[in-house]
Amino acid sequence: MHPARQRRSAPPHGSRAAAHRAARGRRSPGRRGRRGRRSTGLLVGLLVVLGLMVPAAYFLGGARSDASSGTPAPQPTTTTPAHRPTPTSSAPSVPASPSTSPSTSSSPRSSRIRVPTKGSGTFTTARATGKKVGRGARPLRYVVQVETGLDVSPSRAAKEIDGILAAPRGWTHNPGIAFQLVGAGAPHDITIKIATPTTADALCWAGIRQDTGGEYNCEVPGGVVVNLRRWAEGSHTFTGPIHDYRALIINHEMGHFLGHSHQTCGGVGRPAPVMMQQIKGLHGCVPNAWPYDTHGNLITGPPA
Repeated sequence: MHPARQRRSAPPHGSRAAAHRAARGRRSPGRRGRRGRRSTGLLVGLLVVLGLMVPAAYFLGGARSDASSGTPAPQPTTTTPAHRPTPTSSAPSVPASPSTSPSTSSSPRSSRIRVPTKGSGTFTTARATGKKVGRGARPLRYVVQVETGLDVSPSRAAKEIDGILAAPRGWTHNPGIAFQLVGAGAPHDITIKIATPTTADALCWAGIRQDTGGEYNCEVPGGVVVNLRRWAEGSHTFTGPIHDYRALIINHEMGHFLGHSHQTCGGVGRPAPVMMQQIKGLHGCVPNAWPYDTHGNLITGPPA
């Protein structure tokens, strides 16, 4: 016995078959024409729908852009490093957020350094060298570069940074840490650049895809970028000499190379941790540029 589907599809026999053939023969051409017209209509309708869908898909896809995603548009890199650093240190590096923020140029802590918005895009490496500072067995060697044409002497900037890193309340208070300033052409682990706002923006964008807005410093793989505006003008939240604010910049960014993340205020009236983004608000703490206090205790706070 065949399944029901096969029974329904079996051809008719005998007189029934003849009647079936006769009836099929009597179907008019008009009926076949109507069927053809229906097929043509369906085809036209399908083409119309497709015609509407294709432009819609085009406009929906084409509207996507970097601007709609909220990501800052890439900025052109206008700088050319003097040479590529040769990392040899095992000290961890963590991506950093900008450590400082805008300040007013009228601040009494500001230096008299001229701050052009845009510079040459090339760098001069300081020839200054220094002794190893700190008791760590393997010092982090660093060079200092200044964008060519600025009112900043590369050698003087290098000596100032060398003094910051050698200070008793600096990172070298930790017996496992050491630094050494090296000159142009020497193997090194870190490059510290002082650059105009436009050049600093380009370097920070190229290094960590971070929009520094012409106002901020950043830590990038293999180096630190110091915005000339911050080096010259300090910050509106930081009281004290401009040298102290420069110490905050260097200690904060070097702290990232040593594996420290951002922190916030540990209590009203206490010194702000050096890993705190102090320009964004002190939250009751007092400004502080050094990792350790006068008693040799590391100044810390809750994770930011």
